[in-house]
Amino acid sequence: MQTILPESVLLGSVVGIAFALTGAGGTIIAVPLLIFGLHLAIADAAPIALLAVGVSAATGALLALKQGKVRYRAASLLALAGLVASPLGVFLAQKIPDTFLVLLFAIVLGYAALYTFRQSRRNPAEGAVNSSAPCQLTPGGYLIWTWLCARMMTMAGVLAGFLSGLLGVGGGFIIVPALQKITNLHVHSIIPTSLAAIALISLAGSTSAMVMRGMNWAIALPFTFGAGTGMLLVSTFIHRFTGPRLQQGFAILAGCVSIGMIICQIQNLL
Repeated sequence: MQTILPESVLLGSVVGIAFALTGAGGTIIAVPLLIFGLHLAIADAAPIALLAVGVSAATGALLALKQGKVRYRAASLLALAGLVASPLGVFLAQKIPDTFLVLLFAIVLGYAALYTFRQSRRNPAEGAVNSSAPCQLTPGGYLIWTWLCARMMTMAGVLAGFLSGLLGVGGGFIIVPALQKITNLHVHSIIPTSLAAIALISLAGSTSAMVMRGMNWAIALPFTFGAGTGMLLVSTFIHRFTGPRLQQGFAILAGCVSIGMIICQIQNLL
């Protein structure tokens, strides 16, 4: 544990910093860091990543909660749907060979990188909300819950929960664009609401994985501590660093990692 602990804290802090700087999608790098940095199999890395993601997301959500930016009902519905689907993902992760699981993760990482890059190129005057979304706001600022609104939000939660259990990803790259598409919430409400849902889904997924497979606490605790600390520290001066260039840099890095993972796994198969 003495040789693993400092590396775990350092790599965990990278996750927390990326989370704070780039938004919910930043935690998708947790699994590659555990695989390449600490040489874990993806099935062992996933629950550790979920625990770190859950703590980091909870930290960000609590900070936003004080400012009244979290939409409780939307976050609760997303989380409830995710909680139902997450154990299925954890179960399947134990049945799929590691090589194919890593390939699937690399594809998902590539998608997240592409989405982040495209979002960074949007016109920042994008406070613009989706006026044709199924979930509209009342004049008082509350979501109008219709059957279509609830159904689409539930589907987004199920997909995010399933992928979190299967691959150890937080699901922010699913939930954030889903909220942008199906609601006319402002981005300043979308991100905190996503964080609240991600925190619940990730912590439930890590608990399910711990029950089914166990947890390497010698790595998990310092890694999670580093992630939470990095998130908390950077959040205090995040306004100085956020911007399109930063998101594009993260997207390019994530894309390169995705391509590298695919090449490595293809070589293992040949």
